[in-house]
Amino acid sequence: MDLVLPGTAEGLADALAGYRLDLLVVYGFNWKLPAAVLRTPSAGVINIHSSLLPKYRGPAPVLWAIRNGDAEIGLTVHRMDERFDTGPILAQQGGIPLDDDVTPQRLWQRIRPVLGEVLGTALDLVVRGAPGVAQVDADASHAGFMEPELSVVDRSRTTAQVHNQVRMFRFMGPRHAPVAEVGDRWLKVLQTRLEPAEGIRLECADGPVWIVESAPAQPPAIRR
Repeated sequence: MDLVLPGTAEGLADALAGYRLDLLVVYGFNWKLPAAVLRTPSAGVINIHSSLLPKYRGPAPVLWAIRNGDAEIGLTVHRMDERFDTGPILAQQGGIPLDDDVTPQRLWQRIRPVLGEVLGTALDLVVRGAPGVAQVDADASHAGFMEPELSVVDRSRTTAQVHNQVRMFRFMGPRHAPVAEVGDRWLKVLQTRLEPAEGIRLECADGPVWIVESAPAQPPAIRR
């Protein structure tokens, strides 16, 4: 398999032109593809997106699902156009659970079989020349990058909001965690519980959460 490393999205069209592509399949690629790339394959370009579009259009659908406390996510395969995640839908399937302590590894084990099903369905439709079903823009929501202020725990938020904030950062990896001011010290909050547990009690707008894993932290540049 050739490895293509274009320096720009525009250069990608030149890099792919010689391959005489039938179809380009995109998954987890965060460049906005220009029209020249979308025109390169004879059957077009399709994208696999980790939400039930038009919900959570954008680069971080799984993070927003965790942040919002969603019980599950879905996958969508859609034709790509010149905007982000707005093209006609070929196939989609939901029902992928998000555990309370969700990790990329465990989530991938649940995504993988669903991915095979929706991509297989989409490829069959592409072969038949199906255009896909237009998305309803009125039902759309955006899943952009997180605002810098989210790196600090705001205790005026609800317990669920704070817990899901910590869950989201934990999903991103061990180097990522929001910080909280607890008494006269700052802590990196690595894991919380909504039920009483051994750890540090942190009062929020509607009750406490329990910090069960933490580490010392410096005061943040951004204060709540």
